[in-house]
Amino acid sequence: MFVYPNPDPVALSIGPIHVRWYGFMYLVGFLGAWWLARRRASKPGSSWTPTDVDDLIFYCTVGVILGGRLGWMLFYGTERILADPFGVLRIWDGGMSFHGGLIGVLAALAMFANHRDRLIADVFDFTAPLPAIGFGAGRIGNFINGELWGKPTDVPWAVIVDGVARHASQLYEAFLEGLVLFLVCYGIFRFAVEFVRVPDENRGYLFLGWVTMGQILSLPMIIAGLWMLAVAYRRREPSGNYT
Repeated sequence: MFVYPNPDPVALSIGPIHVRWYGFMYLVGFLGAWWLARRRASKPGSSWTPTDVDDLIFYCTVGVILGGRLGWMLFYGTERILADPFGVLRIWDGGMSFHGGLIGVLAALAMFANHRDRLIADVFDFTAPLPAIGFGAGRIGNFINGELWGKPTDVPWAVIVDGVARHASQLYEAFLEGLVLFLVCYGIFRFAVEFVRVPDENRGYLFLGWVTMGQILSLPMIIAGLWMLAVAYRRREPSGNYT
């Protein structure tokens, strides 16, 4: 066990401008996705150009930010929308949802595919590995912020937070979602980690004394991912990502 060091969430301050570690982790995620996409596009026979990649990352960035913020307000901050409808625009106040960001990215990818006259399945296939770096970095940002802690525990790798030994559920997700990610795997890993993660205070356990919002939102991912895998292996169609 080790004691949580309570690091400063602000990475850099220049006058009135404060750059937070969590925001920096988003930058790491976007740059990591761009770098990995460029590498995939540079493979022999790839039908993707550097310009395609640049535009793709732009679409995804807008989708992540808008979808993540709107999703958090709808899934976890509904009462805030009722109290302050314009609060959804204040992204600097914090509050981003992975599942909302996913919906936003899927919508952005659909628009990109339509604009570039590509099959949406090919675009999904090309972008599937890209979020892993961002997911891992984002959960590390949660750890630095001291948020989304797990339940109290006596395991030897626990982190002592305010005198209580807890699961570092953010680091669990950083490893599982960042290193061994796939649509099905993310849903399964997120569903599993929710058993040791403390649910959001304004939501708690929704029913049965253990089901959380994260689990409810992850279940459709697991089903959709398994369905997509089954369809892909059954059809065995050639990918449009290669000439």
